Amino acid sequence: MYRSALDHLMTDEERDHFETRGFLPVENALTSEEVDALLGEVDRLHREARDAGDKRATKDGAWGKADIVGLSEPFTNLSDNPRVLPKVWGTMGWNIMLYHTHLHVKPPAPDAEEGEGWMEFHQDSGRVNLEMRTFPQARISLKVAYFLTDVSEPGRGNFYILPGSHISDTIPISSEIGRDPAEARSEGIPEGAIPVCAKPGTAVLFDRRLWHGRSANRSTLTRKALFYGYSYRWIQPKDAMTVEHLLEDADPVRRQMLGSVVNNNGRYVPVDEDVPLRGWLIEHLGEEAVAEMDERALVL
Repeated sequence: MYRSALDHLMTDEERDHFETRGFLPVENALTSEEVDALLGEVDRLHREARDAGDKRATKDGAWGKADIVGLSEPFTNLSDNPRVLPKVWGTMGWNIMLYHTHLHVKPPAPDAEEGEGWMEFHQDSGRVNLEMRTFPQARISLKVAYFLTDVSEPGRGNFYILPGSHISDTIPISSEIGRDPAEARSEGIPEGAIPVCAKPGTAVLFDRRLWHGRSANRSTLTRKALFYGYSYRWIQPKDAMTVEHLLEDADPVRRQMLGSVVNNNGRYVPVDEDVPLRGWLIEHLGEEAVAEMDERALVL
């Protein structure tokens, strides 16, 4: 773990913003060199998908791919990004791992009619939202959205969110209960929803309970974004998490982020080897700071 992470600890103001509004922008989360490297990898994978005959990867069609963290070094390095991971542990504590990664490419559709290109507003985690109905629901995970292209203006396929909806028991859309609650479509934009506008290299953390969706891209730019999901270590991974080839050369904290465990019981009752992030935090911040993380977890 990079010592420079200590320069990016979550502030009280950032924590309050995240807890009350459900999201947190982090500007300059990526350097321009990192953005260029990641764009190169996204374009390579997109091109390979087209060459392989993936019908979703057409020039004009939206395309995505999951389980990307083990595909190349630029993707792997985001697992413990020192400008972002401190915001994640500042919210969730030290018993965390990466459980889901995906990328998304959304080409221009300047002539899209109202409603075209809109993804249903939804909460992440699918059946969790039906089968664990408490108020407020448990967070259990969050995502980090990395924007690689300029979405600093609306109309560029922006990510839309409904601030504060993560702690509301009101469903903002009419939805059907099915295998996947996200299959229900919303008509238009829920009242109060706003576009997330961000420059390339910006990361946006958002609570998995936050109602959100994608919008139509009426610009001349292709929107490219990455999504990295962090959960507590006792959650089942959403992806295959093809990372075994990375573990031998990874440092201890990165191995934790990639889901390494001593044994399965360590997901529930971790020993020091399961959670080196905890030891790293004690070493650099002290035991009292780590104890405070556990205290915050009792009320979230």
